[in-house]
Amino acid sequence: MDPTRVHFVASQVLLAQEALARLVRRYGEHPVDKADVIVALGGDGLMLTTLHQNAGLPVYGMNRGTVGFLMNTYSDSGLLERLAAAEPAVINPLRMRATRADGGAVEALAINEVSILRAGPQAAKLRILVDERERLSELVADGALLATPAGSTAYNYSAHGPILPIGSGVLALTPMAAFRPRRWRGALLPKAAQVTFEVLEADKRPVSAVANSFEVRDPVRIEVASVPKVCHRILFDPGHGLEERLIREQFV
Repeated sequence: MDPTRVHFVASQVLLAQEALARLVRRYGEHPVDKADVIVALGGDGLMLTTLHQNAGLPVYGMNRGTVGFLMNTYSDSGLLERLAAAEPAVINPLRMRATRADGGAVEALAINEVSILRAGPQAAKLRILVDERERLSELVADGALLATPAGSTAYNYSAHGPILPIGSGVLALTPMAAFRPRRWRGALLPKAAQVTFEVLEADKRPVSAVANSFEVRDPVRIEVASVPKVCHRILFDPGHGLEERLIREQFV
């Protein structure tokens, strides 16, 4: 990689916009179609958006947002040297296919997780199949999600799901506020598994299906599977890669 061919993106917050202006003055900028690397200035939301919009190009983030789990520490100096030394983490997204009652289907990719959320006053009622084999005939809960290792410290962790090592080759299936089975804590599934959520009593208990920030209202069937052919590359400073961050997060 030639670290001099850099394209910058930034969130709209003032802190990120000020950093963008300084870095462009200092290092110049190339159009995204001529660049070898994208430097993203903001938080994790910007990182996910940048990865979705620029599949194939590595993205090096610097934190000018709030959480910044996927971002490196911000500095004006030494950027080209940091890019040359950066270590990549390769992430495969999930593909969600959500089908409505009229047969219409919508597809979307998710880097962190696909969530099935109740969209009315009553809890969702879901039938869960793994590779077309029924594994749970009825889950009554606020919802459920399927998370990648990269997303396991986000919504999944807040829902008391496990943190997954980046190279573990598994996905986390995690319920949210499960009522029945009352003590079901979820499951770890092979990365190659296809998970299907069938919405029971969909008229009475509507749900929404969300692939990161893309929402589909009132689906009746949601199929989710990893997409190994799509590879997102995130760059990290040496010793601060995604594997280290996932381990460190478990001891906080």
